[in-house]
Amino acid sequence: MKIKCFILCWIVTIVLVVFSCKKDPTPEPPPYQPTPYQIKIPKYFPTQLNIPADNPMTVEGIELGRYLFYDGRLGGRTHPDSLMSCATCHLQSNSFECGINHPEYIGGFPHGITGKPTPHVMLPLINLVWNESGYLWNGFISNDNPLPQFKNIESLVWMGVVAEHEMNSDTTRVKELFQTIPGYPELFSKAFGSEEVTLDRISKAIAQFIRTLISSDTKFDRYIRGEEQLSDPELRGFILFTTEEGADCFHCHGGFGNPLFTTNLFYNNGKDSLFTGPYEDIRDRYHVTGDPMDLGAYKATTVRNIEFTGPYMHDGRFATLDEVIDFYSHHVVWSPYINPLMHHVTKGGVQLLPLEKQDLKAFLRTLRDTTFINNPAYASPGVFPDGTTFK
Repeated sequence: MKIKCFILCWIVTIVLVVFSCKKDPTPEPPPYQPTPYQIKIPKYFPTQLNIPADNPMTVEGIELGRYLFYDGRLGGRTHPDSLMSCATCHLQSNSFECGINHPEYIGGFPHGITGKPTPHVMLPLINLVWNESGYLWNGFISNDNPLPQFKNIESLVWMGVVAEHEMNSDTTRVKELFQTIPGYPELFSKAFGSEEVTLDRISKAIAQFIRTLISSDTKFDRYIRGEEQLSDPELRGFILFTTEEGADCFHCHGGFGNPLFTTNLFYNNGKDSLFTGPYEDIRDRYHVTGDPMDLGAYKATTVRNIEFTGPYMHDGRFATLDEVIDFYSHHVVWSPYINPLMHHVTKGGVQLLPLEKQDLKAFLRTLRDTTFINNPAYASPGVFPDGTTFK
């Protein structure tokens, strides 16, 4: 009996020793979790943001997007003569638009890698996170587009990569190149959970960066916040801007209650009376909606940083703000499709006097945001993940 008890105790001891020596199972790695980024909404700005559910803002995504936005290899090429990035045309100094004096472009029409010009002049990348009404001059890229590949800023990125009048590349070439550039796979892993480079992820990262491009520190913003006063000419210009009896700008471009200074909607503003020609030249709102009342209608652009974003109108027909103000004063043209908000068309325009034109221009200059165009967070990172620098 004693022997049996001894043997039983010995067996139990051996089992306990074996189990006590067995290592704990390797813990599961924590789930991938990038750092959420919360957009700080400026005072008096709208609170509704246009951010797709499948591309939430993250610190890591924005960092990657900034590199990609400025990387000259975004077109899938490495030869110095073939480098092109978003920033090649979207210059921070011009509110992320190419501007009228860009040395490589004529009249605000950028030319892609093939030398083919864009159909319209550029639109600035500014406060787009509040745009719910569609992108491009005719709003073709929109949340309402039934085609999932044409809905948002992400769509604009991949279109820029493949468009003949832009980078004229292909998706395979681009993703394969960035997969081999040292430092980028790690950044993709931090932003999206794996090192795999895809054009979808490239588009999402750049779109995240673009949504951070927020202008909210003009002289007029500071005036509204009670931090600065406007001069008498600027105040008179503000009154002209926001009254129907004055320059009547506010219906389309906002004002006191619309700090975006655009409705992001589309208007026939009386530039022309005939609307014929190749689709490539026109591309108006009618070609999106099929509604004849949208003939000759284009987006009302923001007038924030308007000094830096000439030439003006979809076709760049006006080189200066003076020309724009003169057009709305004396040269508006009637057509059956003109927007009803163009109240002064029967007189050819709002008929501003010379002093009123000066006052209106003085007010428009209060919408200059030098903080925005000099913000280092929006500028080129200078050195890229593999140590490359671009001029």
